[in-house]
Amino acid sequence: MTLKKRIFLLFFLSAFVPFISIFAISYYTIDSIFANKIDDGIRSNLQQVTSSLENSITNLNHVTQQLSYSGTAGKRLQQFLDPASGIFEKIEARDELKSELSVVTFTNPNIGLTLYYFQKEGTTQFGNFPIKDRFSPEALPILFQSYGISYYSPHVSMNRFNDELVLSAMRKVKLSGRDDVYIYVESGFRLTEDILGSNQSSSTVSHLILDAEGNTVYSEIPDTIRVGENFNSLTSASGKDGTSRGYHWFKTDSPQKWSVVSVISQDQYQQEKNQWLVRIMLVALFFLGFTVFLAWLLWKMVYKPLGLFHSEINGMSKNPQTADRQQARTAIPEFDFLLSEFSNMQHQISDLFTEVQQKEKIRADLEVEKLLYQINPHFLMNTLDTVHWLAVMNGQGEIDKLVQALNKLLYYNLGKLGQISTMQEELNALGQYLILQQIRYDFEFDVRITADEQVLQIPVPRFILQPLVENSLYHGLSDEGFIQIEVTCTSTLNIMIQDNGAGMSEETIQKLLNNRVAEQDKVGMGIGLNYVHRMLKAQYGNQAQLRIESEPGKGTNILLILPIKGEDAHHDKSVNS
Repeated sequence: MTLKKRIFLLFFLSAFVPFISIFAISYYTIDSIFANKIDDGIRSNLQQVTSSLENSITNLNHVTQQLSYSGTAGKRLQQFLDPASGIFEKIEARDELKSELSVVTFTNPNIGLTLYYFQKEGTTQFGNFPIKDRFSPEALPILFQSYGISYYSPHVSMNRFNDELVLSAMRKVKLSGRDDVYIYVESGFRLTEDILGSNQSSSTVSHLILDAEGNTVYSEIPDTIRVGENFNSLTSASGKDGTSRGYHWFKTDSPQKWSVVSVISQDQYQQEKNQWLVRIMLVALFFLGFTVFLAWLLWKMVYKPLGLFHSEINGMSKNPQTADRQQARTAIPEFDFLLSEFSNMQHQISDLFTEVQQKEKIRADLEVEKLLYQINPHFLMNTLDTVHWLAVMNGQGEIDKLVQALNKLLYYNLGKLGQISTMQEELNALGQYLILQQIRYDFEFDVRITADEQVLQIPVPRFILQPLVENSLYHGLSDEGFIQIEVTCTSTLNIMIQDNGAGMSEETIQKLLNNRVAEQDKVGMGIGLNYVHRMLKAQYGNQAQLRIESEPGKGTNILLILPIKGEDAHHDKSVNS
C-alpha cells in the first residue's frame, strides 16, 4: 500500500471510528429519547382527549338530567302537553319552558343545540336553534347507553347553521301519559373539534373512538379504518399500544366502557428521528470532506519533500561528482535537516570520487615511472648506440639493422608519460617492431600498410597498433601469411587489421581481452589486447569500439574505431576539402 493510501486510511479510521462509535451510542440514546418523547406526548394528549370527552359527556348528562326530570322544565313541559290545560296555560307554560331552556344553555357555554324530540310524531319543539330539514337521532352513531340515556359519538351537528362535529345525548323525559318524549342536547360550538384537535406532540395524531365492543364509531382516518369496523380484530397486539396497517396506536379506556385510540403513521412517528439522522449524515459528510482535505494537505506536505529527495537522488545517480548545486528547501525543519544531511553526504561522496580518481592516477603514474626507472632510457640508448657502432666497424649489417630497429622502438615505447603520439609515429614504431620480429623468427610474412594522408597527424593513444599486430604474429601466422593494415577516416578514425593466420575461438578472444596475467606471460613486450581494451576505455569511454571477428583456420579481423575530437576533426575536414 502506497504512503498516500496509508495516510488517507489512517485519517479515515482516526476520524470515523470515534465518530461511528459516538453515532451508534447517540443513535440508541436519541432513539430512546425520541420514542419516549413522542410516546409520552401522544399518551398525554390521549389522556387529555379522553378526560375532555368524559367531561363533555358528564356535562351533557347533567343538562339532560336537569331538563328531563321533575324540575321546573319538566313541570312546564307536562303542563304544556296536558290536554286539560287551557290555551293561556299552555302559552304560559311554553314561554316559561323556553325561558328555562335559554337560561340553561346560556349559563352553560359548552352546550349547543337543545330541543325536545317527540318520537311518535317525529317532531321537535322548543329548540334553541333551527334544525336541519329532518331530525333522525336513530341514525346517529351510539357511543354507549346508560340508565335510559344514549350518548352519541362525534357527528355533524343537527343545527342548521353549524356543520361542526359535536357530541350529543338523548334522554327520555318522564311524563305522565307519554313515554316517547326525549330531551336532545349537543355539545357547544367547536367544542368537540377543539378536544380532538388538541395535540401536544410534534407529530400529526389522528383519533379513533370505539364503543364497548371495540367497533369504530368515529374515525379520523376513514381510508384506513372505517366507521363500523372492529378495531380489535385489526390489531395483533394486546394492551394499550401496538402497530397496525402502517400506524402506531395508543389506546385508553373510559370507565364508561368506550375507548379513545390515538394513531400516528409510522412515517410521522419516525419523522423527528429521520430529521436527526439527516443532520447526523450531513455532519458525517462534513467530517469526511474535512478528513479528506486534511489527508490531502498532509500528503502534499510529505509529497513535496519526497519529490525533492527523488530529484536529488536522480541528480546524484546521474553525476555523483556534482555536489555544487544549491540545496533544496521545503520550509519543514525536519525535511530540511534530512536534505542538509543528504547534501553533506553528496559532497563527501564527490570528494571520495575525486580522491579515488587522484589516487588511481597517481598509482598509474607511479607504475609507469617505476617501469621507466627500471629501464633507464639514457643508459639503454647509449649501450645500444655502442653496439651499433661496433657492428658497423666489424661489418655486421644484420646486427646493425637489429640494433637500430630496437633502439628506435624502445625510444618510442619508453617516451615520456602523457606525450602526444600521432598516427604517423604509431605506424613508424610498428614498422621497427616488424623488422625486429622478422629478424628474430627468421621467416618472411607480408605486411601491407595503407593509410590516408589526412589521418597521419591525428593524435592517437601511444602503443595501440603493436599489440594488435603482435596478436596476429602469435596466433598462427605462417611464411605465406600476410597482415593487412588499413587506416581510413570518415567521421571517425577507422583502423582495420586483417590476417590469414590460424584464427581464434570466441573463448580465446574473451580471454585475451580480459585476462591480463595470461597475456603478459605470452607476449614479449608484456602488453597485449587487454592493454588496448583498457586504454580505449580510459581515453574515450564508450565512444571508442574494438571489434574482433575470428574463426579458427580462417584468420582474424580486428576493427578499431576511434572518435576524432575537436581540432582534429576540424583539421580532418579541412584536409578532405
